[in-house]
Amino acid sequence: MIGLRVFTGGAKTVEVATVSSVDPSQSVPFLNASGYVVAQRRAAVASKGTGRLVELRVREGDQVKKGEILGRLESADVAAALARAEANLNVARSANDQAKAELDDAASNYERKKSLLGEGLVTQADFDVAQARYRRSKASIASAEAGVKAEAAAVRSAQVDVENTIIRAPFDGTVLTKNAEVGEVVAPFGSSTQAKAAVVTIADMASLQVEADVSESNIEKIGVNQRAEIALDAYPETKYEGIVQTIVPTADRTKATVLTKIRFLNRDDRVLPEMSAKVAFLSEPKADQGSKPMVTVHPSAIVTREDRKVAFRLREDRVERVPVEVGGSIGSLIEVKKGLAPGDRVVLNPAEGLAPGDRVQVASK
Repeated sequence: MIGLRVFTGGAKTVEVATVSSVDPSQSVPFLNASGYVVAQRRAAVASKGTGRLVELRVREGDQVKKGEILGRLESADVAAALARAEANLNVARSANDQAKAELDDAASNYERKKSLLGEGLVTQADFDVAQARYRRSKASIASAEAGVKAEAAAVRSAQVDVENTIIRAPFDGTVLTKNAEVGEVVAPFGSSTQAKAAVVTIADMASLQVEADVSESNIEKIGVNQRAEIALDAYPETKYEGIVQTIVPTADRTKATVLTKIRFLNRDDRVLPEMSAKVAFLSEPKADQGSKPMVTVHPSAIVTREDRKVAFRLREDRVERVPVEVGGSIGSLIEVKKGLAPGDRVVLNPAEGLAPGDRVQVASK
């Protein structure tokens, strides 16, 4: 971390960094990205019906359950249509009952005339009349039963129209915004310029993830299930553990970036949608390095002077040149095997003219 303070006088201005110690079993950041907290499950809840909003039961911040009633539209017209459909269904059922009674009577008369015809007690004409009546009654039954089914379907349709005036939560979530007020007209898809499309917007807070853009040149360094550290601009002192959930399989040609989605592993209630966030992707621990801590520093502190790797270390307000031996990269840092110790302050990007014993002052931001 660069520490900044100002010294007075004619000293050279420099930026400094502090040498640190890293446990080999510790994951370290190697790539940073910026993004925003986004709810992966979010819905602008609207009504399938059109009408004036007469009741709204929720406000911003309310917790809702799936199927819970959020609001209602005026429903007098569709309720009347439902009552009419139910009455027509009752009429159809009565007509069906009458048709059944007529069939029973016609069937009895037909069987009786058929028996009497065999005994020669009725004429063929009388039997033909009874037989025709029986057949008409059977046909009437089929028509009456079809009428009952049609009216039952009309009732179900009217019930759906009534249900469409009730606005329900599609899933468990939190109300983010309220888009309409009681008295305003609500219409599907906002078909009128004066009508509201969505009544409320809700989000499932359990689905919050950070969406961050990563440069195309760095995307190969990141993989699914890779660990990350999330810092929200609102709470910079708090670090959240995360894991790469998704790498979207397409690039943004205008920005030359690929979208990554990082899931929270220890999210709290302070995390809100649309908060800006910074993501530090972490390297995997190097288990083969043993348990001895490694000394690390920012790579820009190491320069070549007279064919040797050196660093300029601060002693009070003056610098001294220290030969160093460096190892491999540790995330965004570099290992120092010899020459520096944890806690040392070194100059970043030392100028060519910087010499041992020069007086310096640390640059202010």
